[in-house]
Amino acid sequence: MSTQPAPAPLLIACALGIEHLALRTGDRSGAGGPVAVLRTGMGPKAAERSVARALADPALAGAAVLATGFCAGLAPGMHPGDLVVAEETRDPRGSVACTGTDLLVKELARTLPGREVHTGPLTGSDHVVRGEERSDLRATGAIAVDMESAATLLSAVRGQPRPVAAVRVVVDAPEHELVRIGTLRGGISAFRVLRSVLPTFFEWHRNVLLPRR
Repeated sequence: MSTQPAPAPLLIACALGIEHLALRTGDRSGAGGPVAVLRTGMGPKAAERSVARALADPALAGAAVLATGFCAGLAPGMHPGDLVVAEETRDPRGSVACTGTDLLVKELARTLPGREVHTGPLTGSDHVVRGEERSDLRATGAIAVDMESAATLLSAVRGQPRPVAAVRVVVDAPEHELVRIGTLRGGISAFRVLRSVLPTFFEWHRNVLLPRR
């Protein structure tokens, strides 16, 4: 009698303690396999190192990798609490195509009705982006920017092909910069949204699972 291979794990990577708290306290009952939530620390170098170290663990062999957390929106009309589903991540070292983007968009619309979901390229930066630099990045076609997603996915696919994705919650947008009044309210909204996206991540994972090798 043959046995089914164990499902590949899911590694969810975020940078900040507040993001990690949101993900740890969300509903994890719908997971389709082992799930690890990794706090990488801020910045692309920290993300790259942390993800490479995590994926070297045999317990995470063949893991699907999803980068998440907060981001700065680049497109006019974005608001704190909006969602960004990356079609690809970019940084100066290259781009990584994301897996299952359409599924993520569909599931987010189902689980968070009324919440705006934006799709397009997500670009990386090694610092917080403000002012004119935001416009310059928008001119490249990117719809949002953060410091860790591109490095996370580059690190994830360096060793072997695997499903990868990036889903971010807008906390800072062109008309709602962090330095303005209302930042706290926007941050609370983004935290609540991030805490609510785990069922979508698990549905994505179930549909892109790779068997253990």
